[in-house]
Amino acid sequence: MEGKSVAGRIHDAIHRLTAAEKRAARGLLGSYPTLGLAPVAEFAQQAGASSATVLRFVAQLGYKSYPDFQRALREELEERSKSPLQRSQSASGQPAGDKNFLDRFVTQEIENLRGSASLIPASEFEEVCERLADTRGACWLAGGRFTDFVAGYMEAHLRLIRQSVRRLDGRVATRADQLIDVKPGDVAIIFDVRRYDPGLVDVSVELAARRAQIVLVTDEWMSPVSRFAKLVLPCRTDMGRTWDANGALFTVVEAVIARTTELSWPTASKRMGSIEGV
Repeated sequence: MEGKSVAGRIHDAIHRLTAAEKRAARGLLGSYPTLGLAPVAEFAQQAGASSATVLRFVAQLGYKSYPDFQRALREELEERSKSPLQRSQSASGQPAGDKNFLDRFVTQEIENLRGSASLIPASEFEEVCERLADTRGACWLAGGRFTDFVAGYMEAHLRLIRQSVRRLDGRVATRADQLIDVKPGDVAIIFDVRRYDPGLVDVSVELAARRAQIVLVTDEWMSPVSRFAKLVLPCRTDMGRTWDANGALFTVVEAVIARTTELSWPTASKRMGSIEGV
């Protein structure tokens, strides 16, 4: 679990937690990461669990002690909240005329791709694709300031292979009109990377209330939307520079599109043929 956020570890461990430990997990995700920074007794009281349960929960996540767990949360919170300016100040600058910049940048992006593949369980990836291949419900997509274009790219492809694909509008009033059409069992794909978009949390609250199945595509620190998500595809975006890079998100989306097309080929091929005919 090296390199995973605390929220990512919870997501991976949730299936093996006891009922009491799941209460601790839900309590933390419901007030993430603030509750985890509180003393054990306060964490336990707020989550409706015992102090011993909280400590067992922390151990299940792979932390040696509660202070170790809190240290990880503080470091994660610091990384999540860094602005591009702060990241630029901490990055090592390179002189003008650096002929090897592109090569180093691409090498780091390749490492991010490999790291993303290791972060995403194969079963999680496959379930996302299976849900998208099932066209009994609608598919909704939404992104933030730097990820809405990824949502748009995915939307354009999904429209070719399945029906009922809609992208949520960035304008609050229009989005509210759209959300009333969300039905239980619909799939909603949310793209959110640091620094996270509070508006997407609001959207996720409404989607969850309408019993949509939320799929989150996020970075290694995990968007707050993760507390509402049924499935999470975390991607590595940190380049150690001013700007994070969304290349890994883009690649994972293309992999989802390719696999979903394969799974739905009998119907997808007919739809694509009809579109070609038009």
